[in-house]
Amino acid sequence: MPQPEGAELDAVLARREELRRRYLRPPPDRPPTTARGIHHVAFICRDVEETIRFYQEFLGFPLVEIVENRDYRGSTHFFFDIGHGNLLGFFDFPGHDHPPITETIGGVQHLALSVDAAQYDAARKALDETGVEYLGPDRGVGDSLYIRDPNGVPLELYREQLGIFNGERILGPADGEAC
Repeated sequence: MPQPEGAELDAVLARREELRRRYLRPPPDRPPTTARGIHHVAFICRDVEETIRFYQEFLGFPLVEIVENRDYRGSTHFFFDIGHGNLLGFFDFPGHDHPPITETIGGVQHLALSVDAAQYDAARKALDETGVEYLGPDRGVGDSLYIRDPNGVPLELYREQLGIFNGERILGPADGEAC
């Protein structure tokens, strides 16, 4: 994807700074959020069993529910526990085409999942052993492993605590976490 250069890059950077000045409030001046958290994020999958094996057996996210999709007879809706009361959901839509995921407006760029150092190391080892392609720290992306699930969903396994970005706390501590 072409990246801005020269005057175009300067304009993009100036616009970002303008947005920071206009909308980013210092922590003491920020109002509390009106949301309680993410109940679930839902993606479409091609194969229910393959998706369960990837998330439960490879990544270690327990399957916590599997039911019929209430909006589409014959479709399966299922959920994984991804910690802190958050769920990752999937649907299959039998009979529908499933074109490849594209990075576009309204699409998913990636889903970043916070993992501890041990899980990060275990995932990297498993990726290396199975030959699954990933983009990782040896390619300039710090504490992240970028992979795609069997459906093409882009995932980031981020070795960073919740509420921290690039080593800096941007949110207060999550329940049970120290500052």
